[in-house]
Amino acid sequence: MKASIKVALAGNPNSGKTTIFNSLTGARQHVGNYPGVTVEKKEGTCRHGDVQIQVVDLPGTYSLSAYSIEELVARDFIVEEKPDVVVDIIDASNLERNLYLAVQIMELGVPLVLAFNMSDTAKARGYEFDLETLSELLSAPIVTTVGNKGEGITELLDAIVSAAAKQDTWQSAKIVYGKEVEEELAKLAPLVARETAAAEKYGLRWLTVKLLENDQSLLEMVSSPELLAAVEASSKHLQGIFGDPPEIVITDRRYGFISGACTETVRSTVEARHTMSDKIDTVVTNRLLGLPIFFAMMYLVFQLTFTIGDPFMGWIEQIFGWLGGIIEGFWPAGSESALKSLLVDGIIGGVGGVIVFLPNILLLFMAIAILEDSGYMARAAFIMDHLMHKIGLHGKSFIPLVIGFGCTIPAIMATRTLESRRDRLTTMLVAPLMSCGARLPIYALIIPAFFPQQWHAPMLWIIYLIGIILAIVCAKLLRATLFKGESTPFVMELPPYRVPTLRGIVIHMWDRGWMYLKKAGTIILGISILLWAMTTYPKKEVFARDYPAEIAQLQAAYPKDTGVKNAEALQAKIMNLQQAQRAEELTYSIAGRIGHGLEPLLKPMGFDWRVGTALIGAFAAKEVFVAQMGIVFSVGEADAESEVLRDRLRENYTPLAAFCIMIFCLISTPCMATIAVTRRESNSWGWALFQLGGLTALAYVLTVFVYQAGSLLSIGTG
Repeated sequence: MKASIKVALAGNPNSGKTTIFNSLTGARQHVGNYPGVTVEKKEGTCRHGDVQIQVVDLPGTYSLSAYSIEELVARDFIVEEKPDVVVDIIDASNLERNLYLAVQIMELGVPLVLAFNMSDTAKARGYEFDLETLSELLSAPIVTTVGNKGEGITELLDAIVSAAAKQDTWQSAKIVYGKEVEEELAKLAPLVARETAAAEKYGLRWLTVKLLENDQSLLEMVSSPELLAAVEASSKHLQGIFGDPPEIVITDRRYGFISGACTETVRSTVEARHTMSDKIDTVVTNRLLGLPIFFAMMYLVFQLTFTIGDPFMGWIEQIFGWLGGIIEGFWPAGSESALKSLLVDGIIGGVGGVIVFLPNILLLFMAIAILEDSGYMARAAFIMDHLMHKIGLHGKSFIPLVIGFGCTIPAIMATRTLESRRDRLTTMLVAPLMSCGARLPIYALIIPAFFPQQWHAPMLWIIYLIGIILAIVCAKLLRATLFKGESTPFVMELPPYRVPTLRGIVIHMWDRGWMYLKKAGTIILGISILLWAMTTYPKKEVFARDYPAEIAQLQAAYPKDTGVKNAEALQAKIMNLQQAQRAEELTYSIAGRIGHGLEPLLKPMGFDWRVGTALIGAFAAKEVFVAQMGIVFSVGEADAESEVLRDRLRENYTPLAAFCIMIFCLISTPCMATIAVTRRESNSWGWALFQLGGLTALAYVLTVFVYQAGSLLSIGTG
């Protein structure tokens, strides 16, 4: 008996695989990605008797074919990592469909244990199983489980340890595909055997079957032109006989094997009837009621994520403000120090600006976990699929895009609910076009400054609408070029409704929250320090005015026992002088010089160096744009409600230029946290930089067009 064994958990989506994984491993798990792909890899450990068990949760798939990256990842893990046992989690209430994956694993010849999960639901629907006979037919032990109640977990561990002990003598059941197919397999086998490495890796019969099934990933591995020609000839021969390609014939034979096994071993004790899930679905997926119910659900998610999260965000901001104050206290009041500025403005300010989103992340994934585990998420995707399919996306893409109106970071993280890599990448690349809450302070500053009261709401609506239209256009373009190919067929079944478990929800929240802090936070720390350095250095030694002397004169002019009103006036004047000094320093810094250097590029958009400098600072977080504009215009306490700053903007820019600022901020470079999370979720700096450069280029082109066209129209009408 081995002291340590490796177990792979396989299963269809919605089979309860994650619940079983959580029951087995509890908190002893960690989440990463499979090397080179964006597919999530979850691993954990547990102990059963004297045996240490490493559990790997494979991506949820319906088969081990080569139609998706998830199927390839699951198949390659079983073949290359060679787990001691594969456990297939099966929804016992939907047996025939779930057994298709089990049969394909069985054909790989690996020790297999079948966990008939949701056995309570199957029993409630009137199903009875002859498990002993079915186990013999499938050559695999069967254990009944109820994952969300923790039932059958001990028996499952017993079966896993027992199967691992028989690994060397394991014999899998063999499916016979019929006389014609078997004859072609026999013809191909000697040629396949010459592909020594592949045959040893996958097994001769399995590899031969997959080549005949036209598995492209395996056909690309074949080096023999003779074998490829023989496979093509066999395929044509079988298609001539059956009228369908071999992959259809082989699939039908597998389902025939499953159907025969179920006919012998499964009995229904009641007449077919509508279940409670069916009754709920008559309302939830109704043609008229489905969309309003879905939007109501999304509204609740927004409320939970962004309204309830606000107080927690405020507390985190206060904590980081308090921490910054503690750090500042180590230096004398008013003293300048590069180390103090780095710690307070660079590290605490930068990292705090990211951690402040943690309540949103946790609440969002709590909401998603509830919707997924309850079974509603599958209905939401079903409802939206027809509309989203028209722009080349999956129905489930709608949920991250809607979340993007609150914050792009959790929206990109929510793309993990999508099975297809093409859908996932397309959605995360266009998600920043959904105008997030961080852009709202920019609109709140500019719209009242340049547009009359009756145009405030329409202007805000127009900005949001532009983002939605651009997201649709860009998604269509991406699917027609970089992610060319058929949209993922909508084959998601509608699982029965279930009550989510508290344990499952907490684990989902913790996984995502910890990943966000650990991965995104480290990248953002580095970018924060870089942005701090760019806005701080080089230091300006000689100023246009002697600011310290002027501040001292002001303080001397006011008596110490001055009234509150005079004290406030004194403080305002001092702050204006400090802001003016900061504006000079910013102009002299790397960021300011870049702003000046970019001015020739900015002018076609109607911008000057001040807007350019503020945009550089806004890369840390979009809402920083307002504060940066306050600095360059020497306005104290600048925020979205600052009338002084609005006056300064009106003095220097036209309404057309102001509209262009909003357009550029809507479309352009997402904040650094977005880039970091895109890199994390796509597992590629290439896609993150493509998003960064592509959206910025798109923003520049469209903003130039709007400004130039608007200028021509104003000249023509003038």
